[in-house]
Amino acid sequence: MEQRKRGRKRLGKSKRCHNVMLRFNDGEYDRLRAICESHHLDITERGVLSPLLRRLALDRESEEKDGLPDTSDLAYRINRIGNNINQLVKLAHHKNLRSPNSNLEPEIKKSNELLYTLIEITMEKQSQ
Repeated sequence: MEQRKRGRKRLGKSKRCHNVMLRFNDGEYDRLRAICESHHLDITERGVLSPLLRRLALDRESEEKDGLPDTSDLAYRINRIGNNINQLVKLAHHKNLRSPNSNLEPEIKKSNELLYTLIEITMEKQSQ
């Protein structure tokens, strides 16, 4: 008859080497105790809480709805439009200083177009 090995089973490559320490306040600990009781586990026993928390945390599917949207492209576009608006404002001020009676209509029109584009991009990203 083959003799069984005793002790802890060997984990091999799946050995756990990262530690996470949690601290709970009284209310959170009471909720944790209630969860343990619902699973018919004694929270004071050694080696009970870690497998329970591991199972609760890792067996759930992650919800992508809670994740933040990727805003890097939107921020890049907004930054470019902002730079263009700043350049137009500087040009308008410079023209106004050189000849106060000059017509600033083309610069104002261009800045309004850029602002409209900015609003369109923002609304498009919000609807996604």
